[in-house]
Amino acid sequence: MASDEMLGSKRMLQVLAGDRTMPPPIWLMRQAGRFLPEYRALRADVPSFLDLCYTPDLAVEVTLQPIRRFGFDAAILFSDILVVPHGLGQDVWFVEGEGPKLTPIRDASAIDKLRPDAIHDTVSPVYDTVRGLTKALPRETTLIGFAGAPWTVATYMVEGGSSKEFFEVKKWAYSDPDGFARLIDVLVEATAAYLIEQVNAGAEVVQLFDSWAGVLPEGMFRRWVIEPTVQLVSRFRAVHPDTPIIGFPRGAGLNYRAYAAETGVTALGLDTTVSGAWAASLGLPVQGNLDPAYLLTGGDAMVSAVHDILNGFGDAPFIFNLGHGVNKDTPPEHVGELVTAVRSWNSDNGSI
Repeated sequence: MASDEMLGSKRMLQVLAGDRTMPPPIWLMRQAGRFLPEYRALRADVPSFLDLCYTPDLAVEVTLQPIRRFGFDAAILFSDILVVPHGLGQDVWFVEGEGPKLTPIRDASAIDKLRPDAIHDTVSPVYDTVRGLTKALPRETTLIGFAGAPWTVATYMVEGGSSKEFFEVKKWAYSDPDGFARLIDVLVEATAAYLIEQVNAGAEVVQLFDSWAGVLPEGMFRRWVIEPTVQLVSRFRAVHPDTPIIGFPRGAGLNYRAYAAETGVTALGLDTTVSGAWAASLGLPVQGNLDPAYLLTGGDAMVSAVHDILNGFGDAPFIFNLGHGVNKDTPPEHVGELVTAVRSWNSDNGSI
């Protein structure tokens, strides 16, 4: 549990405790990555993306790069949501220009080959990265750990990579819910254990990325997004009851309300479709939700959008972020302009 002294020095933790700070804390999803020239230079010398994730000294350096450059209020551990299926024993690799590839899991026999008890053996370098970051980050910077939520990770495991239609994973979930639930149950247990160890190593907040929550209809959203998240949060809180959890069910639409009310998360990450006034009525601290295309565009258009967001969330405890990750083609100077715009906002007259 964070001490009063720690809460006082870390604005991100203040907001997650229910306070509103002015200006709001700011960090960005995918703030460490390809848009930074220092990242591209480092990545060019590493054989594979997983090697980068599993080399603590390099992962620490990548995590620190945007903190040095922009002074964000939080650093998010550099890793990937697919280290969990990799840790379970599924083949995972990354193809330049195409993204992640996995040997698909589509039946009970493939589930039986997973090794939940061995996950920490594979992903232990991630915990070493967290420990390194606790020593390297500025005192005022909050350290965020993360994992993919069960539904989203399952989509990659079943589809064999990214997907546009999600037909394979939906076909399994719809036609054989009991069989598919076995895979989800494995992911609930493994993900809870993974997040618990991140906090044991020093993470102060965790975020659950459910990037593909929005592809499910309402009834299936409840079955495969809300219910597994409830189970995961319960297991995590049995060990770390006071560590904040940010849930990000991207594309959830009206299902955001049920997700906020039922899952037990501390705060809600918002995609670009959600209005500030509506989100502020959900009763949780909220995080979001600038369209990454505004950050790519920069200039007056971006500043005006920032203005609208900061005014729109009213008095709700609020963390400024994007509605998705930083686009790889974003000029770094636009990110600097964004940070300046947020931090120079005048809440008395609602202007920047």
